[in-house]
Amino acid sequence: MYVAPHALQGLPDHCQVMSVSPLLRELIAEAVTYPALFDVEGAQGRLVRVLLDQLKAAPSSSLHLPVPETGPIQHIAEHLKTDPADDSTLEDWADRLGTTTRTLARNFKKQTDMTFGQWRQQARLLEALSRLAANQPVAHIAQDLGYSSQSAFSAMFKKALGVTPGQFFK
Repeated sequence: MYVAPHALQGLPDHCQVMSVSPLLRELIAEAVTYPALFDVEGAQGRLVRVLLDQLKAAPSSSLHLPVPETGPIQHIAEHLKTDPADDSTLEDWADRLGTTTRTLARNFKKQTDMTFGQWRQQARLLEALSRLAANQPVAHIAQDLGYSSQSAFSAMFKKALGVTPGQFFK
C-alpha cells in the first residue's frame, strides 16, 4: 500500500512491512475500492482517516531484508537468495572471496544493519513465507532451507514471528 508522504505525519520515510490487524486489513480492503479522487469530507474520507490512524499505530514487522549493494557481501547475499540452505560460515566465505572474516562482518553490519547470521536467518524466513503462501509442506520447506528438522524450523519461525508456520496465514 502506498501512502503519499503528505497524507500523514510521522510515517517512516522508507518502504517497510507492517503488522496488519484484522481491522486495518478490512479498512485497506474497503479503501482500495475508492476512486482516486474520493470525497475527503464524506464517509470515504472519514474511513481513510481511520485507516491512516490505524496505520500510524501499527507496529513494523521484522520481515525486512536489506540488500547489500556493493562488494563481496553482495555476492554472498545473491548466492544465499538462490541457495538458502547453504550453511557456509563467514570464515568459509572469507576464504572463498580472498578477504577476512572481520571485513565481511563489518561490511554486513554497515550495509544491512544486521550481522551475517541475522541476515541469513531473515533471508530464510522470507523464503519460508513465500513457500508457505504457495502451500508447500512445512517439512519440505525446512529441509530446503537447511534446517536439521521440521521442529528446528518451526521453533525459529515461532521465535521470529510469534506463531508457528501453520498458524501464520490463518
